[in-house]
Amino acid sequence: MTRNADTAPPAGAADPPPGSRREPGPLAALLAGVRGRIGAAVALQAAASALGLLPLVVVVELGRTLLDGGAVDAGRAWTLVALALAAAVAALAAGYASTLVGHLADNDMQLGVRLALAARLARVPLGWFTARGSGRVKKALHDDIGEVHSLVAHTLPDLAAVLTAPVVALVYLFAVDWRLALVAAALAAAGTALFARAMSGSMRKMAEYAAAMNDINTGAVEFIDGIAVVKHFGGHRRAHERYVRAADRFAAFFTDWSRSTMAPSVASFLVLSPVMATVAVTAAGTASAALGWSRPLDVAACALLAPALCAPMNVIGSRVQQIQAAAAAARRVHALLHAPVLARQGTARPDGARVVFDDVRFSYPAEDGGEAAEVLHGVDLVLEPGTVTALVGPSGAGKTTLATLPARFHDVTGGAVRVGGADVRDMPADALYRTVGFVFQDARLLRGSIADNIALGRPSASRAEIEAAARAARVADRVERLPRGYDSVVGEDAHLSGGEVQRVCVARALLADTPVLVLDEATAASDPVAEAAVQDALSTLARGRTVLVVAHRLATVTGADRIAVMDGGRIVETGTHAELLEREGRYAALWRAQQTPAPREGAPR
Repeated sequence: MTRNADTAPPAGAADPPPGSRREPGPLAALLAGVRGRIGAAVALQAAASALGLLPLVVVVELGRTLLDGGAVDAGRAWTLVALALAAAVAALAAGYASTLVGHLADNDMQLGVRLALAARLARVPLGWFTARGSGRVKKALHDDIGEVHSLVAHTLPDLAAVLTAPVVALVYLFAVDWRLALVAAALAAAGTALFARAMSGSMRKMAEYAAAMNDINTGAVEFIDGIAVVKHFGGHRRAHERYVRAADRFAAFFTDWSRSTMAPSVASFLVLSPVMATVAVTAAGTASAALGWSRPLDVAACALLAPALCAPMNVIGSRVQQIQAAAAAARRVHALLHAPVLARQGTARPDGARVVFDDVRFSYPAEDGGEAAEVLHGVDLVLEPGTVTALVGPSGAGKTTLATLPARFHDVTGGAVRVGGADVRDMPADALYRTVGFVFQDARLLRGSIADNIALGRPSASRAEIEAAARAARVADRVERLPRGYDSVVGEDAHLSGGEVQRVCVARALLADTPVLVLDEATAASDPVAEAAVQDALSTLARGRTVLVVAHRLATVTGADRIAVMDGGRIVETGTHAELLEREGRYAALWRAQQTPAPREGAPR
């Protein structure tokens, strides 16, 4: 599809220049590019609604012509019939045109927003994704845009229809008989007032409803996730108490809310129902005709048109709620379109594979906008080409945070990280990721073929190169046993264990052939047999590269060229395994703790 000015990415896709005029709200910003077509769809639907009432008016006027008591004006009668038919056809055409225009506008809006999101997320630090997971992005790209889709393609045109019909009906009723028009208008006003009473405080109640449902979901997930441990240790009664309490609170809240709104809601629907409108206007018209105030034919006309005034009021509330839901979804999409991006990106190219951490300081951004706590404090470390450097230390020491910086998962808040003499902030993304590769503990494969997953870093790789990488990663035998071999699709006919997924990721890194490699506890989740295979694959992968390994089990890095011990966001010791043991410092204490497991209470000594 060709994109023009009307389908450009919405406001919010790029940051506005300082001092620019006040930005529109999130929903208006998303719809800015298609505002004109949305207006056209709304106008067409309003016209369709008005034209849809015209046949009813013609029926009344035709009755006047046929029941006037004198000679029937056949020409006028047939003209009215033709007018009714033309109005019906025109109403259908306008409704179809409204649907077509609205959906085309919605299609272009979705295309523009998704392209803008893709462009924005391409500039967001990788660490932003690891901190939030894929759920937030999926919700914005699919669920939230779906809410805005409903607004553009359905809700706004529908709202135009349900507002136009009562206005046209009321104008005609006053033209026919103002007394009966007042009866119909009073019904509409009473029903609307009852509905407003039922919805009083609905925003606060909806917030309470969402919180109560969240408590139920949290309790259920916690119970289900831990069911194996719970059943094994016999604590199922205590474990499901949170879920039961949350469900009881929700039931009590929802029952109270329903009771408080039941009477006015039911009364509103009854008052605004077509039957009530017809009966009320007919009864009032009969009395008025008996008094000589109204003509019988006018009573019939008002009874016929009164439902068109009252009935649409029943759906206005739901349309308003849909608009509120779309506005909330637009705020979430807008927030994603303003996700923090990498500060800068230059054209520097690395010369070699030497990695330097120069007085590196780093703070994770505070979610609440407050002052962020610094987690790395002036780290200096050099990784020489062709060597393996291990980062070790207690949990929370900052190992993983430091290891993600060469791949620019985050930007440092002080100091610099240089690869091949170039600051990673000055390197274009393609040059950076051709230089720095990584294999992390939480290995992930895309829903695609095994071959495509291995070739992710080098899409142009031949099948022979892909298979060679799989053999080097010690996973070729397993892949070849799959139903379609390398063409098997992950999640369909390729179901791999954690260790096998790790080895496919190693094959991917081998094929990418980056001179710098970061390994973050790549074997932590593997069983002993799988760990041996993954370790063999990693040994092949590390050969001749600059390697940084994050390890919690010290036994896996005793052969490293250099071990850097971190504690409290600082490097407190460096050296080989033997040198660090001789110093009797922090590393030696960690080594002894891992070599001598603490005895269990009551266990034989």
